[in-house]
Parts: sequence; structure tokens; C-alpha cells
Amino acid sequence: MSTTSAAPQATPATPAAPAASGNPAGLPTAYEHGKRLTEPGSTVDPILVEIVQGTLASVEMEVETSIARTSRSPMIRDAHDFRAGIHDRQLRKLTGRSYSALVHPIARDFPLEEMNEGDVFFHNDVYESEGGIGHLPDLCVTVPVFHDGEVVAFVQAFGHHDDIGGACPGSMPSGAQSVFEEGLSVPPIKLWDAGVPNKAALRIMTRNSRMPDSLAADLDAECSACLMGARRLSDLFARYGRDSVEAAFDAILDSTTETYRREILSKIPAGTYVWEDYAEHDGVDEPMLHTQRITLTKVDDAPADPDTNFTGGARLIVDFTGTAKQAKGPINHCGDYVGGNFLKKWLAPILRNLADTPERMAELDVNEGIVPLIEMRFPEKGTLLTPIYPAPTNARTFVILRLLGVLGGVVAKAVDGKMPADQETIRYTGVYGKDRDGNDYLMREVLGGGSGGRYYADGEDTIHVVPDSRNLPTEFTESRFPFIVERLGLAVDSGGAGRYRGGLGYEKHIRMLQDANFMSIADRSILACWGVKGGKAGMPFHVTIDVGGPDERVVDALADAEPVKAGQVIRIRTTGGGGWGDPLERPLDEVERDLRWGKVSFDGARTAYGVVATGGKDDVSIDVEASESLRAQMREQRSDEPFFDRGPGYAQLADGATASEYDWM
Repeated sequence: MSTTSAAPQATPATPAAPAASGNPAGLPTAYEHGKRLTEPGSTVDPILVEIVQGTLASVEMEVETSIARTSRSPMIRDAHDFRAGIHDRQLRKLTGRSYSALVHPIARDFPLEEMNEGDVFFHNDVYESEGGIGHLPDLCVTVPVFHDGEVVAFVQAFGHHDDIGGACPGSMPSGAQSVFEEGLSVPPIKLWDAGVPNKAALRIMTRNSRMPDSLAADLDAECSACLMGARRLSDLFARYGRDSVEAAFDAILDSTTETYRREILSKIPAGTYVWEDYAEHDGVDEPMLHTQRITLTKVDDAPADPDTNFTGGARLIVDFTGTAKQAKGPINHCGDYVGGNFLKKWLAPILRNLADTPERMAELDVNEGIVPLIEMRFPEKGTLLTPIYPAPTNARTFVILRLLGVLGGVVAKAVDGKMPADQETIRYTGVYGKDRDGNDYLMREVLGGGSGGRYYADGEDTIHVVPDSRNLPTEFTESRFPFIVERLGLAVDSGGAGRYRGGLGYEKHIRMLQDANFMSIADRSILACWGVKGGKAGMPFHVTIDVGGPDERVVDALADAEPVKAGQVIRIRTTGGGGWGDPLERPLDEVERDLRWGKVSFDGARTAYGVVATGGKDDVSIDVEASESLRAQMREQRSDEPFFDRGPGYAQLADGATASEYDWM
């Protein structure tokens, strides 16, 4: 093993007192962060790098497995809506399997030299999180890792918890107009001090929750798992030495930087590209186009910037100018902290679609190594991405999920469409009320949807954008809550038509056994997932209550307390992904397969794909001659089409326009 020359250690600064109205964007993290741990050009044994990288991945997985096995709430234990992450003492994310929160607010408020082994720090305050926490139900615990009495790394976990107080069960009131309506907001605090829990703080949090027992159990699971992870990492430092391990950290991140520069950024031609997409409602105002715009500039010869570890060369500039003003309702996201550090790592997985093969895409991690390659430019304060305290944020998924699609769309314009069509694969639905014993209950789940068609394959059905997350098992929900799941399957025809079809969403039927209330925090109920390069938009989100009954009605996608009577059925249909390419170019045998599999109806085959078929699912018969004739007729009737298809809902919110000025190549 070769030796390394360690760079001088960063000196923690005394943190400024947080402002009463939240830490304003632009206030730097007090602790110097983001720097290398070793001098540029330092070497390390490549075998040790592999050992360290494997250990980090193993520890991260062990932490998540421990949380899953010891937590109590359905959202954490069963839906798996939580993440773990490992960061070095410069607050850089080392692991790349999934996104995570940030350590920056902890280092800002608590000097590293004053931390002790066994400390656990906690926060969920959106405005004090420096962009790492998006809404109050996401509770974050952070544990420092020690070697020879000094902090050398951090283990962190954050997850979406059942209830942290606020105006409605689940702490996501759709009509909230300030953070004060959304639940208990906790700035960075020391939840455990040298191994001793702060019982007063825990009691305050559980007292504010409608689900105190599960909240207490989940927090205990997360704290214990992160403390275990810290011990594992401490063993790594003890075994190989601090200098060698930190040199391996730098090597891991350097490798990510160079891999993305070589394999991903090289696929984007130098130039400037603009595209925008929209959230459709905020729970307060009437539905409208809440714009999120990205101007993407690819520069091939950007100068070096030592402050960000950027060595010069290819770089992306992501400019959000043109994004709409902050909403009255809770769809805002605090993205402009720490130079957009969280958003860089949140958006970067979209770039992996430019990899040479799907297999190679799956191999690419997103860690702090991508941060130097992206410069973010934010508009003035007071927009959807730069909200001013105390703007509400509990439904900020409408913005950060849409940004994934906006980046995908603007890159698609740069690479002639060789990016997937749109997907919207997260929304919160649930029911709450009294069970047969008169006890309060809350069932909430994160249902997935279809992903977009790709230039080489159809989209995937019913996926979840949160890695490893899933819908709640029917056996579990029926045994615990007063309802029956009568159907859980694919929503036929929900995938956007295309040469490569969009993936399908869910169709779920829930029959209530007791009077209850339905809740929904969902977008894409008017604006569909867009198709690209001739592909059509998918079907939007849709909820109907009392299907086929005398009180049948469509429910708004943002609902806190829609009454449902015992015996009534709730039908939930989630979004389908957009299609890719001309649907009239889809081979007849692939349409026949879709018919046999029940993914496309016979009427859908005719109207969307120009395919005439008879029979049933088990005996599909394609009339080739009639299909060719119908397709020729449909081609003749076409007019010029934009590069992106937004579906019919766009015209409802755009004064009859069917496309924006940015939808054309």
C-alpha cells in the first residue's frame, strides 16, 4: 500500500446563531465543507479503495436493514420510505445507491470538536436543513463516527414518518398556507448525548404525534441503527488507518467525477437548451400552471474551481430562472441552500440514462463526486425553489419530482430524444378513522406508477421513484385496518402510446368496512406524463369513491378528509408513463402481446396504435390488412406535432394551447 499525504484538517468555526425565522439561504455552513481530504495527486492502493467502497455499501445496507426490521410504522417498516447515507468529515456523501439528507445543518450548529461518541443529532426543520429535508414528516438522525477521539465521518438516516402533528392526520395538510399548520418543526438538536437519550425532547415529539408509539419506536430504530453503523465505520478506520481510508474516500469521489465526465457529459453537445414543465395545483388556488424551467448549458472548457474540487473541462450549468413564484399552498421546495447541493444529487440520476447500456447505467453511483460537475443558478427569493419562510412545503414532491422530468426533457432536446419519456411515480394516498374497537388508525401508502418509454424499450410498470419502496402488502393492511383490498392490478391503457409504450400504473380497489376518511396528496391528475418524439402522454392520476354506487364521485387529487361510508369502494388509478416514438411504428406483434397481457384494450389498440383486432385476451386476432389501412389513414390526418406531447389536460390550464413554445425542437 502506498502512503498518502494528508491535507490540513479543516478547522470548525463557531456557528452563527440560527435566525428566528429559519436559516436564510446563502448563510454558509459554519464548518468548512466540501474539500478534499488529501492533496490532489495523492495515491492509494486500488485494492484498498475497493475494500473501503465495499465496506461503505455494506454498512449503509446494514443500517437500512436494521431500521426495516426494528421500526414499527407501516411507512417505514413496510413501505420502506427511508434512506441511509454515509458522509465524510467534509460532509461529502460517499455512498451512491440512493439519495440522502445533508449533514451540513448539524456541522453548522454543533462544532465537531465538541461532539462525543454516542451522540445522536436530530432535525426535521425544512428551513434549517440547508435543503436536505423537504417536509416535516421526514425526520433525520445523524451520528458522528470517531477515530482516536476525533470525528472522521457521519452516518445518517431519514425517513417519512406517520405523523408529526399539524392540521390533519399524516402531517400533510393539502391546504396549508404556512409551515405552522404542517406539524412540529425541530431545528438541529442533540437527541442523544454520549449515549443517553434526551427523554424530554422525545416526549415533546411523541406528544405532538397522533401515532406516538410508532414514532417513538421508529426513532429508536433509526438512532440505534446509525449508532451501529458508526461503530462499523470506526472499525474500518482502526483497521487501515485514517490517512489511508480518507485517501480512499477521495479516490471514490474522484472516480465518480471522471466517470460522469467521460461517459455522461460527453454525450451532451455544447450549447444551451431550455424546457419547462408544471405542477398543476397547490391546494389553495385554483389549478394553474406552476412553472418549473431549466436552462441547461453544457460547457466543454469551463475553468478550474478549487473551491468546488472542479478541475476544469466539461460542466453543466443548470439555471432555474423562469420558475414561478412560490405557491400559497404546500408545493414549495427549499432548493437554494449550499449551492443546491441536495438538488444536484437528487437530479443527477436522470443523467445516467445517457450511459451506453442499461446495465452500465445501473452501475453508476451518484455520490458527492457529481457535485463539481454541476453549477446551479437560482432565481431570486420567493419562487417555488426559493421560498421564503414560513411558506408551506409538505407537498414539495410536486416540484422535486417534476424537476426530474424537466431535466430529462431538456436533455432530451439536446440529444435528439434519446432519453426516457416522463414518469410520475409517487403519490400519497390513505384512509383514517376509527377501527371496530374504537381506536384511531391511519393507513397511508406511497403508490408507484409507470415509467416512461425509452428509445430501446417500453417503460416499466408500477415502479417507485424512491429506491426499495413499495406499496403496502394486502395481507398486512387487511389484518390491521378495517377494509378489504378487492383488486390490485395494472391500470389498462394507462401507459402512453408509442413505438415504445409507457409503463402502466396501478389500479387499486379498497372496500371500507367502517366509515372513514380518504386522503390524497397527488399531482398529475390534469397534466399527464408527457411523451417524447412522437410518443403520447400517459393517463393521469384518478380517484373515484363509491364506484358503481349511488354516491359515485371523482375526488380531487389533493384531499385531506373525503368521507367514505362503510361498504363503499375507493378506486385509485395511478399515472402511466409517457410513450416514446411514433405509436404507428409499433410492430403488430407487440400490440398483440399487449392485448394478450391485458395492458392495452382492444379499443385502445385501434385508437392509439391503429391496430384492428378481434377476439379476446386468449385468442387475439390481428387484421393485418385493416390495420395497415387504418394506420395509413391516421398518418394522412396528422398535422405537425411538437417534440413533447403533454396530453389533453394541458389545454385546460393553458387557455386552449396544446403545447408550450419550448415543446418544439
